[in-house]
This record gives sequence, C-alpha cells and structure tokens, in this order.
Amino acid sequence: MRQVLKVQISDNKEYLIDISDSNFAKFNQEMFEYTKGQKRLVVMSKKVYKLYAKDLNFDDDEIYIFPDGEKEKNYQNYLKIINKAVELGLTRKDVIIAVGGGVVGDIAGFAASTYMRGIDFIQIPTTLLSAVDSSVGGKTAIDLPNAKNIIGTFYQPKKVFININFLQTLDQKQYLSGLGEVLKYAFIEESCNYNVPLFLFEFLTLGCEKIMEREPLTLIRLIEYCLNLKIAVVNQDEKEGGLRKILNLGHTLGHALETITKYKKYTHGEAVIYGIFFMLDFAYKKEYIKYAYYKSSMDLLDKYGFHPLKKVYPTEKIINIMKKDKKANADKITFIVPCDKKNVKEISLTPIDVEYALNEQIKSVS
Repeated sequence: MRQVLKVQISDNKEYLIDISDSNFAKFNQEMFEYTKGQKRLVVMSKKVYKLYAKDLNFDDDEIYIFPDGEKEKNYQNYLKIINKAVELGLTRKDVIIAVGGGVVGDIAGFAASTYMRGIDFIQIPTTLLSAVDSSVGGKTAIDLPNAKNIIGTFYQPKKVFININFLQTLDQKQYLSGLGEVLKYAFIEESCNYNVPLFLFEFLTLGCEKIMEREPLTLIRLIEYCLNLKIAVVNQDEKEGGLRKILNLGHTLGHALETITKYKKYTHGEAVIYGIFFMLDFAYKKEYIKYAYYKSSMDLLDKYGFHPLKKVYPTEKIINIMKKDKKANADKITFIVPCDKKNVKEISLTPIDVEYALNEQIKSVS
C-alpha cells in the first residue's frame, strides 16, 4: 500500500511525502532513482545501521554512522557531518540523506541547511515519532547542554520517504514515544484547520489494539492522518509565526523534563505526554475545558498506558529551564492549552503562575 501527500508551502516550495510498506529492494530502487546523478552523504543512526545497512544497500564510504541519543545532537557532531561532506566532495548539487529518528533528522537537516549555504536534503524516518512529526515541516536543530533545539533553521526537505517496515523492529519504549506525538494531534485536530474532519481522537480510541500490534495498514492510515494535520498547519505557517505554535502542546514542560534529566531519563514522546497531562489538568482547573472532555482525554491516554508524572523535580529549576525556551519572552512562559474539544490556544503565564500550577498538579497525583 502507498499514500503520497504533498506539502505546499508556496508556489515554488513544495515536496512529496511517500508513505508505503514496500519491500527494501523496491525502496532502494526508488531512492537511487530519485538521487541519480548526485553524490550522497547518508547520515544513519548506529542502531539503524546495525539492523538495516545490508537491506538499504548504500555504499559504506558514503555513510556516516551517527551515535544514538539526544545528547549526541550537539555542535561537535554537527562539525563531523560537515567534515564528512567535505571529504566526499559534496557540492551544492548534491544531497544529504537522514536515515534514523528525530535526532538524526534534526542534525542532518541542520548540516544540509548550512553546508555551502544549503544543499538538497532527504528524510528517511525510521521511528514512529520522526515519521509523524520531525521529518516533516522543515525544523532542524542542534542542542546546547542546557537548552534543547536552541540552534537551528527552517529548511524543508526535498522529499520524505516513510517506510513502515522500519517500525516493526522499533523497541516498545521508542514506539510508545512516537505515540506520545501521535496522541498530541488528537487534542489539536480542529485547531489545525484541516479541510475535513479526520476523527483522529475516535480512531485512536477504537483502533488502539491494532495500533499497539503495529498492524501495517493501520499504521499507514495513522501516519497519514497525523501528517495531514501537520501539513495543514505548516502550509499556513511555515516558520511558527502563529498557528504552528499549536504543535507545541505538551512541549514546554516536556523539553524542560528532557533538559533537567540531561536527555537520559525520558524519551521525547514520554516527556511530551507528561506535558499534555499537565496542560489538561491546568485547563480543567481553569475551566477552559469541561469535565466530560477532560475525562475522555484522560481515558484515551490511559488506554495507551500513559499516566501523569509522579516524579517531583524542583519547580524553580523547571521554571528556569522554561524561561530559556525559544518560545518564552522576557517575563512570561508560553504554553499551548486545551480550550475545547480537539481545540487549543496559546497562553502566557508568569513564573509565579507556573509554579502554582506545577505544585497543584504534584498535589493531585501524590
């Protein structure tokens, strides 16, 4: 099965997303045909290399094996990718291909956007999280030790190849991490301004068993639904000037949790889910949403095995990290909050307000 989606940001800026369950022989043929005549630098995660290097059939000398983990998305490794591109003699007519999860896509995309002021970039996401989120939309970045994604660019890929066969070997922790971002879309669907209802909330509720079993046709449909929503947002707001901010539901606290634990304790999706729990709790207590929607939302998260964070971190440290978030301003911290069924909006809170809300949630789960 195959689905092809188009990202149409402007008349002269568009690309295709190819979602399929093709075997790797066919996948290779399509990839090599698409990059015919170009030199390639393939930035591939170490884990993916061990599992799929023979199946993907790239030449060893064009592969840069990238170490796994968010902490590796740093300046030193960015320079290693650039040096590899120089070593291979890549020109502005050539291409960098990211094969891996969000970390690989982010740093390889950043390298592509800055090497010779920009060369072609192709995303091949191998995790559910990168398939439904980071591989599409053009955000690239590297981290500093105390600030996630603080150095980056908006740089759209030339094409995105999503093959769900990669997801069958994904460990359960990383698969659930991807579901964290998937569930986010259920809470923002109507705010995305997609042209028809997708009923993603209902699809996730009714299709939980097949989704958890990674049934291929269900996965293709799930990825298609999520990307249709993301494309709708990106087409309207490429560089997060307004509407695109809704994609950050759960991310303000999520990024803080990742940072305070030095990217070692929580996956990105887990951290986002904890952030969503926090915002649902806040929205209900502030009467942004009614109890019926709050209850059905909590039930949906519970259905996938997610529960509110019970670990307590110093609120002062969490807030100081939030203040460094690129979406924060001088004296307030920005959040995306549920405001109705499948709708969200942007709010700004003072550090005192945030401290109070964090302490209230700690009380409610303790």
